[in-house]
Amino acid sequence: MKDKLEKIKEEALDALKDLNDLENLEDFRLKYLGKKGELTKILRGMKDVSPDERPEIGQLANKIRGSLEKQLIEKKDVLQDKALEYKLSQEWVDVTMPGRRPARGSLHPLTIVRNEIIDIFMGMGFDVADGPEVELDYYNFEALNIPKNHPSRDVQDTFYINDNILLRTHTSPVQIRTMEQEKPPIKVIIPGRVYRSDEVDATHSPIFHQIEGLVIDKDVTMADLKGVLDTFAKKMFGEDTRTKLRPHHFPFTEPSAEVDVSCAICHGEGCSVCSHTGWIEILGGGMVHPKVLQNGGIDPEEYSGFAFGMGLDRITNIKYGIDDIRLLFENDIRFLKQF
Repeated sequence: MKDKLEKIKEEALDALKDLNDLENLEDFRLKYLGKKGELTKILRGMKDVSPDERPEIGQLANKIRGSLEKQLIEKKDVLQDKALEYKLSQEWVDVTMPGRRPARGSLHPLTIVRNEIIDIFMGMGFDVADGPEVELDYYNFEALNIPKNHPSRDVQDTFYINDNILLRTHTSPVQIRTMEQEKPPIKVIIPGRVYRSDEVDATHSPIFHQIEGLVIDKDVTMADLKGVLDTFAKKMFGEDTRTKLRPHHFPFTEPSAEVDVSCAICHGEGCSVCSHTGWIEILGGGMVHPKVLQNGGIDPEEYSGFAFGMGLDRITNIKYGIDDIRLLFENDIRFLKQF
């Protein structure tokens, strides 16, 4: 039994010396030290050894196992070091080379123009207000003097969640919420996302952005509205920009007007952008309807006010000469990196 153990030890050590690959170490371990290995096979014959010799044979077997396991670990360390040295010699990095700069993003054009508009109106003393995008029918329609039979209530134009809850179709509901929460004088600008059931094309999207303005105080007139919009247009499109008010109808303002600005592309001479008229419509507004003031908890006999609303997407397209609103939503890096 002793001779067999010593022979296995010599064979294993010779085999270990010849190993030069980490992948073969596991095969070596299984062959000599595994549950079905050579050493285990010998020890299974211990039943044939006399009782007096068993302790000595057991000690020898354990000594040989320990020696082989130690040699195996040492061999593994040597082979791992060699493998690392080879890998380093083949996969080197020039640490003196400059690193690759990560791509830097920028603000979306809608965000750029939104911030610019807010800055312009804050410079005129406006605060910024906000409200929910999932709105009640009362705030979106009824409180704004929009009757039940008004076309904008049709399901083809409005995304209804149920009979009383919908996705807001404009930022005007925040006007009512602001009037309920604050006392005059009120002077706020209201940017936000709105929703309407429109087919997607170059000029329409079911999701777009508006910016509303609301001023309520004593003795507010249309002249104040005209002055504010003139200032905005000059700051936004250039000092030579002119504005023009055309009579219109909105349920929540009376009198009402649509507002045009002289074309920023041709400066009023006429081009394809302005349909050769020299003017571009940018917003609508007027004096806040007395019923809307009452619905907001404000006495129309004591206070008056004006309101206006513009499409942020439209202003952005005019400012940058963008001819397709879809470009603002497609997240094409080739388009966005221009800003």
